[in-house]
Amino acid sequence: MNKKNPFLSNPFLGLFTLWSLFWFIVVFLLFYPFIFILLQKLSYRKYAAKLVRIWSKCFFFFSFIRFEVKHHFVPDKKQNYVFCANHFSFLDIPVIVYLLEHYTSFVGKSSLGKLPLFGYMYARLNILVNRSDNASRAGSLSKALKALQSGRSIAIFPEGGIVSKKYPYMAKPLKDGALIMAIQQQIPLVPISLFNNYQIFSDKPLMIRPGVIRAEIHPPIITKGLTIDDVPMLREKLYHIIQDPILKYYSLDEPQ
Repeated sequence: MNKKNPFLSNPFLGLFTLWSLFWFIVVFLLFYPFIFILLQKLSYRKYAAKLVRIWSKCFFFFSFIRFEVKHHFVPDKKQNYVFCANHFSFLDIPVIVYLLEHYTSFVGKSSLGKLPLFGYMYARLNILVNRSDNASRAGSLSKALKALQSGRSIAIFPEGGIVSKKYPYMAKPLKDGALIMAIQQQIPLVPISLFNNYQIFSDKPLMIRPGVIRAEIHPPIITKGLTIDDVPMLREKLYHIIQDPILKYYSLDEPQ
């Protein structure tokens, strides 16, 4: 087996990865002129987000990736939420886009805004943050609060990025940003467990596999009546709601 070149060691997965990336780029380029136009006016951006969701669906369809989702809760389209999920794969963002029908902005790393074409779209639909800069983190929290006040939902990965050193164990402790904004706005916090995205999409090496994405949308955590003093309790509760089903799925124990 050629360990240096995974495309040669597994030609099928190599060709399949190229096939999937081809459709990812082609559908994006087809939709981009319409997305670009819709991004020019703030009130039209929710329609641009809908096109992005269609793009996500097309990518998964042509990549022969299917979904098996356990819904303990169906979000109310008239209510906004803070959605929180584990983050093990670059596939997590398009998966969340696929799963949620809400007009939702991600809180994501600022480097994505520098990508050609995609970066322009991402920066206008989402909230960018440089996690190594305190001022940027504070600014992103302020922007997220304004988005929630305007009726948008927020999606955030409370681990603070793809930082776990041992999948499928989440990195601890979780960051407090999602908890603070949910408490300040007194809106529900919705945990989402993503079980196997990192197996469908591997970035080291870059490889995409056909298969079934498994996810679980948990009942919301109600924050009405909670205060900032409740953040430590809420942090631990959120962690276990997301992590425990993942460990059960893989028959693993809680790390000591």
